[in-house]
Amino acid sequence: MRRRNLTLAALAAGGSLAMLPGAAAWGAETYPDKPLRLIVGFAPGGGADALTRIIAEGLSKQLGQQVIVENRLGADGVLAAQATSSAKPDGYTLLMGTNTAMVAAPTLRPTPPYDPFKAFTPISSAGQFSMFLVVPSSLPAKSVNELLALVAAKPGAYNSASSNSASELAMLQLLGERKVVNARYKGDMQAMTDLLGGQIHMMFTTGTLAPGFVKEGRIRALVTLLPQRSALLPDVPTGSELGLGKLTITPWAGFFGPPGLPPAITAKLSQELQNTLKRPDVHAQLVQQGFEGYGMSPAKFTEFFRAQYDAFGATVRQHNVKFE
Repeated sequence: MRRRNLTLAALAAGGSLAMLPGAAAWGAETYPDKPLRLIVGFAPGGGADALTRIIAEGLSKQLGQQVIVENRLGADGVLAAQATSSAKPDGYTLLMGTNTAMVAAPTLRPTPPYDPFKAFTPISSAGQFSMFLVVPSSLPAKSVNELLALVAAKPGAYNSASSNSASELAMLQLLGERKVVNARYKGDMQAMTDLLGGQIHMMFTTGTLAPGFVKEGRIRALVTLLPQRSALLPDVPTGSELGLGKLTITPWAGFFGPPGLPPAITAKLSQELQNTLKRPDVHAQLVQQGFEGYGMSPAKFTEFFRAQYDAFGATVRQHNVKFE
């Protein structure tokens, strides 16, 4: 009753709830009381869209409010990110951000579209896309070391494929000073077709494509970029197992809000997202998409985000990668 009387007095005097002590925390107690909007910068039906919808459905159950997925296409995810950054910081507009918009765009473009550490509030990781280094079965390399030896023995004789910045930079990290010609594709499937045909010798590809071809014996998977072995291909070692500490770039996704998102709402969203990713129904569906889902606290996610951004930038500078 005392809080109610204080509220009425403040409003009668022309004030607002923000004037009251503890108003931010009080607002977080009732949040959310309407549907949320989750923006993703990729087309409906694609891998990123599919996992966003899986998580959105689970989050809806956790929050007791509908989470509506909005596809905002264009400029490699930049338009989706900008729509989120300019939204009201009330917790009702969120972004499913990936390497492309959150790291590649501000790192590779001559004029960065935004500073990702000032234009957003990191909330929680969503997880990492499974990605494997694969070679055609016809290539005489059954391990990463054997592949690197082949490349070193004949500089420029081998080629790689990439369809996104994360896979291209991971390949650069792996190869170091070894010379390989990289072919850029618009999508993984086109690159995989040429790898199966022998025109391409190596590529980092997703957990959506690799497992089937590996099990058929048409390609060989040599290492995963995940921090632990993938259930999709449990016999494939991680980079750390092979002593490849330089493989620090990995394709990931996470949740962001506009700048200035209240700490209480950020914390609540982060916890509910972490709980969502632990749900058995959500976990099972994400595994089928080749995605390793896991959440982080805002502080841990910010730390992870910064480390990925710095590693990406260092690789770009080392290899003089230019935006195209």
